[in-house]
Amino acid sequence: MLKRLEKRPGKTRGATVVVDRGLAYPENLDQIRARGLHYLVAGRQEEWLPWLAGVKQDDWEAMVRTPSPRHPAQQKSRVQIKRRQQGNEVVLLCWSEGREVKDRAIRKRQARRLIEDLEALQRRIETGHLQQPDRIHPAIGQLQKRSPWVARSDRAVYDAVRQRRTWQEDLTKQAIAETLDGSSVLKTDRQDLRAEEIWRTSIPLRRVEAAFRVMKSPLLKRPVSHRREHRTPTHIFLEVLPYPLPVAVEKRWLDRGIHTSWGTLRQPLSTPQLVTLALPTTAGKIWKIRKGTTSEPTQRETSSTLHIPMEVMQPEKTWHDPSAE
Repeated sequence: MLKRLEKRPGKTRGATVVVDRGLAYPENLDQIRARGLHYLVAGRQEEWLPWLAGVKQDDWEAMVRTPSPRHPAQQKSRVQIKRRQQGNEVVLLCWSEGREVKDRAIRKRQARRLIEDLEALQRRIETGHLQQPDRIHPAIGQLQKRSPWVARSDRAVYDAVRQRRTWQEDLTKQAIAETLDGSSVLKTDRQDLRAEEIWRTSIPLRRVEAAFRVMKSPLLKRPVSHRREHRTPTHIFLEVLPYPLPVAVEKRWLDRGIHTSWGTLRQPLSTPQLVTLALPTTAGKIWKIRKGTTSEPTQRETSSTLHIPMEVMQPEKTWHDPSAE
């Protein structure tokens, strides 16, 4: 990737490479520095722990988030940051009110799902469908893998003598996890950037990640586990494709002087439905009419701006004969 970046026109020595936590390993950062580039990376959650004692300090800096010109009454969630120095790196601690609500919801949902899965596993053990300990332990591991947020602090153990699974809660780890809700860490070797500049430089990366989720979730490409190398280029193509799509959509609106986000535009486009009307006849056949619902004004405006058809599909009319089945 670094070689490809060097071939880009306009790339200059001393530019900053922004990557997510999946690439935030020392060997990767060394390669970035070796090419005369700077880096800005999202730190892993365990890197928060050394700064835990300073979380409750009052030296946070509040970020000013301007509402969209289209929605001046919009209420932005609070974001606070604080800058710290760690050797040759600048560490930016970030806390988001919206992210805190999301993190807690994820943990509660995973805890509820894990308990339900473990109860179902216990029923399999009691009914004799699952007896061998060498199969029960991997099954517990797979359930914990599905709920990693809870598995970090809680532990499920199987007692082969009593043939019961037990649930052990680590209250200390749970308290730490709750304290870290809504928080994240950014690291950079740029000493000249202010705290706000570091935070705003990282925002485009989150937009890219959001675009990936929009595309990969409906395609069932998350999480990704490729067992064959030739599938990797296809996955990379699917990752790169989504980002230009929301950017191009937003650009169409900006050309009209309207500042809006991809999320705001996507909502009205998600409501059209396809309806099938079935009309039975005296001859025993069924006359089926399939068509899309009528577009609302906001949907028509969006379709016109994006130069896409207002109708989801052209009406289809077919005869169906149940007796022929």
